Amino acid sequence: MSLSARVPAPSLRPSDLRARRIDRGAIAAAALLLLASCPGLAEPDKPRSAEPPVAVEVRARPIAAFEPRDASRHRFGQLEFRGGIELTSPYKEFGGISAIRVGPDGARFLALTDQDRWLRGRIVYAGGRPTGLADVEMAPILGADGKPLAARRWYDTEALALDGGTAYVGIERVHQIVRLDYGRHGLTARAHPIALPAGMRQLPSNGSIEALEFVPKGLPLAGTLIAISERGYDEHGNLKAFLIGGPSPGTFTIKRTDDFDVGDCALMPGGDLLVLERRYSLMRGVAMRMRRIPMAGIRPGAMVDGPIVVFADMGFEIDNMESLSVHRTAAGDIVLTLVSDDNFSPIQRTLLLQFTLVDE
Repeated sequence: MSLSARVPAPSLRPSDLRARRIDRGAIAAAALLLLASCPGLAEPDKPRSAEPPVAVEVRARPIAAFEPRDASRHRFGQLEFRGGIELTSPYKEFGGISAIRVGPDGARFLALTDQDRWLRGRIVYAGGRPTGLADVEMAPILGADGKPLAARRWYDTEALALDGGTAYVGIERVHQIVRLDYGRHGLTARAHPIALPAGMRQLPSNGSIEALEFVPKGLPLAGTLIAISERGYDEHGNLKAFLIGGPSPGTFTIKRTDDFDVGDCALMPGGDLLVLERRYSLMRGVAMRMRRIPMAGIRPGAMVDGPIVVFADMGFEIDNMESLSVHRTAAGDIVLTLVSDDNFSPIQRTLLLQFTLVDE
């Protein structure tokens, strides 16, 4: 969901907001609701011509504890906190991160923002904890004509999946998924639309495709692109999802509960699908959770659900958590990387958090 309109900062100083965590969460929830109710605000004022990739300075502040109320606690549900960083940059296009994929080395990553831009670089570690980003570059995502996607008003790049050197990007407002030869052309790759199920055209404009994952060889449904909507509901209020290509194309649904919406998804090495969700309201504040969906149950016509892996509310170091990636370390640990979308708002933060999956 694109919530990337800029809103005026409140009178509170950033230091005050950090000290008053609950107030900040309530203000953020109010801002999120305001932006969600005004979809037109998310569109850039004027499409720009293509720009070459540029080096970007990104600053990092360490997050030592996921739960500031108890810094000694490391276990949260089925996850163990490895560390985190709060990211800022003087580059005006930095922010609004809506999807990320971390490479097998746990360092190199490719991400995108909901303002039609690539973000790539390297996560820096110290003792297994993320401490910063290096070699960061940003560039506009280009269409088939070599011009930025925004030039044709294709807004809200919300989802990313990789199949080797092929990248798939979901564009929410126009119900499109494009394919790019990232392996050959990097950040200058051009986007070509793929054929989509007719049902995707009926999704809400600001609740369309929010999560993508490609099923690799060796797993059930290998060769399938999984696409999950954010607020595309069936007659029972469950979330519509699609199986594109592969051996069994079709549609399925994911059970929706407790007012949570999908932010991203990622496959575990064994094949189960992790689904990252977030919730925001004036009454209940901001929260995130993650569910584990057994891959064996995903098939055309199915309604799937799974156990909650982790839940966190405003008492934890979270924001609008919208990106999820999974990789396995050389030691065999399954590491989850979560990133928040700050909506380019001064009252929100870009957080990068990492956890180890303890119970497989």
